[in-house]
Amino acid sequence: MPAYRFEALDAAGRASTGLLEADNAKAARAQLRAQSLVPVEVTPVMTTAKDGTQVRAGRRVFDSTSLAVWTRQLAGLVTSGLPLERALTALADEADEQRQRELVAHLKSEVNAGNSFARSLAGAPREFDEVYCAVVAAGEQSGALGPVLENLANDLEERQALRAKLIGATLYPVIVSLIATVIVVFLVTYVVPQVASVFTTSKRALPALTVAMLALSAFVRNWGWLLLIAGVIGFFALAAMRRQEAFRARFDAAWLRLPLIGRMARGYNAARFAGTLAMLAGAGVPILKALQAAAETLGNRAMRADAMEALVQVREGAPLASALAAKKRFPGLLAMFARLGEQTGQLPLMLGRAAAQLSTEVQRRALAMATILEPLLIVAMGVVVMLIVLSVLLPIIQLNTWIK
Repeated sequence: MPAYRFEALDAAGRASTGLLEADNAKAARAQLRAQSLVPVEVTPVMTTAKDGTQVRAGRRVFDSTSLAVWTRQLAGLVTSGLPLERALTALADEADEQRQRELVAHLKSEVNAGNSFARSLAGAPREFDEVYCAVVAAGEQSGALGPVLENLANDLEERQALRAKLIGATLYPVIVSLIATVIVVFLVTYVVPQVASVFTTSKRALPALTVAMLALSAFVRNWGWLLLIAGVIGFFALAAMRRQEAFRARFDAAWLRLPLIGRMARGYNAARFAGTLAMLAGAGVPILKALQAAAETLGNRAMRADAMEALVQVREGAPLASALAAKKRFPGLLAMFARLGEQTGQLPLMLGRAAAQLSTEVQRRALAMATILEPLLIVAMGVVVMLIVLSVLLPIIQLNTWIK
């Protein structure tokens, strides 16, 4: 039974809004009239797309952080023994945002209509991806939805924490680089010409550094706008080309071959792959389905192709460890832990340990790189500013020499 949002008027003419469950919009209006309300507008919370999926207009309701929080809250309610329908009702009532309240009300109405929770979630693919739905389906089938939701919340929180640490490690160098670029452009395009113009009328030759800086200043002032436009066009052209799967695969493969960033990208994608696979396998999802879902979470197309090839080998009877070891883009640590898991019968546990170790290694490398970049950027900025200042001071020093 779908959920509808309504706007109605009571006998006194006061407007009221809310949510209700009905078979269709006509039945929803009938419910409002039975409550002595005059329906003004009745619209479904979810609409059916061309492919049959349920979509909601507007931006996403859950971002990565709020989804982890919501999953943790739902897991706590279900684990405490509260029925799923009552847990969803409580979450809908406690939701701060109207959009989230509407989405949870829709999920509750789908569950009340007899659909499984996983199928209800799959009806909103913008909010809940295939991995999320597969884990929930496994939890429902095993009768351990609460613990499975706890593991899912843990995975979402760990993934969000890793992403936040990587962003935090790279944020300072990016800010310093942007500020340094703005300062240098200002000095070169405005300060240097203003100061050096005093000496250009002199018949004596200017120092080589000053001449070079004036030439650079003239180039930036005359052609800087063209370089900026070319950069913007290049950025959007690259973004458009990355939408083509063939180019995206080559680009991502080349990205992995970069000295420092490539190794971090390999570790990050491998950690995400191992963590997702461990969670799915631990929830009881068949290994082939778990492998396919974990592969589809990889953002790097080259590593995703390797994971899909490993899936084909596993389907043909090869051990998971051997299939992963044959793919050199995946770190050897992942294949080693997979082999230990297969030998001991504790594959989810070992994959989880591999994901944790790979995440720790990625964080360590990111922090080390940021620690090295910070002083290098400061030194580089100091050298550039020093050259600009020298290009201004040298004519003054030369003038003093002439006067003496």
